[in-house]
Amino acid sequence: MHLHCYSWTGAGDDRRNEAERRPPPPSGDLGPFLASPLPPMRTCDWLLKPRNRIDVSPGSVGEALEWLTTRYRVAEPQFLRPDDEARIGLGLRLESAGESLVTGVDVQWGMWLHGGRFVTCAVVCCSPNRDADYRCPVS
Repeated sequence: MHLHCYSWTGAGDDRRNEAERRPPPPSGDLGPFLASPLPPMRTCDWLLKPRNRIDVSPGSVGEALEWLTTRYRVAEPQFLRPDDEARIGLGLRLESAGESLVTGVDVQWGMWLHGGRFVTCAVVCCSPNRDADYRCPVS
């Protein structure tokens, strides 16, 4: 197993466009899903997106946690409700993410930002992914 990291920041209301966030059935056209910058509904479906959507492919769970920490710190000054986020805290997020990733479970974080914006960060397990039998986007 290896890992790929993805992120998206944009207008939170855009996430309502589920048609662009769900891949079509196997016989359908992936075009709208692939072209959309929106994050997919299922975390594993990031693997269907073009390879240029991958932010980084860390070599270890520790490196993935470092990437998540950096993404969190970049977004932190813009959190809509910093007091609510502080109740969860980065430490608990990282502990949970680490436990998930070492067992092959994808991780996705999402936080509301000022101005109706939303940030999502995902670390997706690849080859294999426990939720979908997708080929690696970089192979």
